[in-house]
Amino acid sequence: MKKKEEKTNVMRVLDQKKIQYKSYCYADSGVVSGADVAAVLKQNPDQVFKTLVTTGNSGSHYVFLVPVCRELNLKKAARAACEKNIRMLPSKELLPLTGYIHGGCSPIGMKKQFPTVIDASAMSFDTILFSGGRIGYQVEVSVAELKKAFPFQLGEITD
Repeated sequence: MKKKEEKTNVMRVLDQKKIQYKSYCYADSGVVSGADVAAVLKQNPDQVFKTLVTTGNSGSHYVFLVPVCRELNLKKAARAACEKNIRMLPSKELLPLTGYIHGGCSPIGMKKQFPTVIDASAMSFDTILFSGGRIGYQVEVSVAELKKAFPFQLGEITD
């Protein structure tokens, strides 16, 4: 008998919203860095995105999705969020704020939906991959379908 696929909250949200996706589990591989995840999944690292949570000068929080092989440009991110400055959220504040731990943070299913910007490079691909909401899980979704899951804007936010 085939073992039933384990679903994360992200996958349940995507199912509920009738969004087509492909899921990947690499939990047994032991990899944690985004570039290593892309390699294990045999995916283009430009197509695999990491979820970063930030805080603006106003105290508001923002979520940015950037390719794992690139870095978030904080000045560009601040412009995209209409903030004077933005800083990365300290890891210890991630779980209480989002419900996710470092390495398993997804833009889908956070405790509260924060303004989200996806790097414009995502439009170069039919689909992008990002955290499935738990370390060792990724989901692949078309950018067009993501609009059904949460509101976001596209922006030039990487170096």
